[in-house]
Amino acid sequence: MIKRFVIAVVGFALVALTLGAVKVAQIKGAGAPPQPVIGVSTIDARSETWNPTISGIGTIAPVQGTSLSTEVEGTVTKINFENGQMVHAGDVLVEMDTSVEQAQLKAAEANLKWAKLSADRANELVQKNTISQAEVDQANAQYAQALATVTGLNATIAKKTLRAPFDGRVGIRAVNLGQFVSRGSPIVPLQKIDQLFVNFTLPERDIQKLKVGETVNISVDAFPNRTFEGKVNAISPEVDAATRNISVQAILDNPDELLRSGMFARVALQLPEGEPAVVVPATSVAYAAYGNSVFVVEKMKNKEGKDYLGVRQQFVKLGDKRGDLIAILDGVKSGEKVVSAGVFKLRNGMPVQENNTVQPTSNVAPTPANT
Repeated sequence: MIKRFVIAVVGFALVALTLGAVKVAQIKGAGAPPQPVIGVSTIDARSETWNPTISGIGTIAPVQGTSLSTEVEGTVTKINFENGQMVHAGDVLVEMDTSVEQAQLKAAEANLKWAKLSADRANELVQKNTISQAEVDQANAQYAQALATVTGLNATIAKKTLRAPFDGRVGIRAVNLGQFVSRGSPIVPLQKIDQLFVNFTLPERDIQKLKVGETVNISVDAFPNRTFEGKVNAISPEVDAATRNISVQAILDNPDELLRSGMFARVALQLPEGEPAVVVPATSVAYAAYGNSVFVVEKMKNKEGKDYLGVRQQFVKLGDKRGDLIAILDGVKSGEKVVSAGVFKLRNGMPVQENNTVQPTSNVAPTPANT
């Protein structure tokens, strides 16, 4: 019984060894499976001269703008404007009840008239030595006091008449007829928006590039396909110690009043000097945490020494981006052929086949259709 068991085990081991040897021989004879050829779009890297830009974000503000309010309290009796109306400097916007002040003014004017007559009479009598100098001084003081009372009442009445301090467009009023308003209550905003400021910040490292009068291109979300041009108007003399940014102000014309104060703005400051750069489509770049790279298409040799068209992964240093294009500061030379689409499926040394029937867009100022 034991003899039969030993014979069966030995026979099973011999069969297993034979099958393993046959499989190893098959694998050695077949060799490694061929690497698949990937179809990719390619493009030649080219050299272009771009005027460098400095980008920042900011806020649009009026050249002149305020929220008009009252200096005295009172009841609104007249509103002389419509919401959103253009007004001119000196236009009466709101009038408040001045009946009490007008009555006080009449009494003060009568008192002023009597005080002036008394002062004039006293000045005549003192020439005849009929009254003392003290009586003359008292009469003149009473006249001055009466004049001050009239002046003060006129000022109070004037403050109850709200006038536009400059030309501009009013907003939506915050008061109604018959409403009692207290001192300092907001009445209506007034903005002069035919010219606007754009206040933005830039990193302190860009201070040496800033200059008053440089051109800035401004874009806003309300008009995504339009760029507004302005000029640098002022540069802050100090850097914010918390953010290490410097404040810059640009001014631009807004004759159509398309832009409004408070809008979020993207600012691109155009610098005068040009820098040559190698540019490729942004779709050519494989972005990764360990480094960005492109795939250069070139002739390669396999293990058997045969030529094939393959890709070489080249790590690059990226520069500015303009539209569909991105600048390569280091890693790619002008004229080198790079993969423009399909980089996500490539590995270093992989064989490829060019198929340029469809190419991604490579426009420095693309205008895609509104979808």
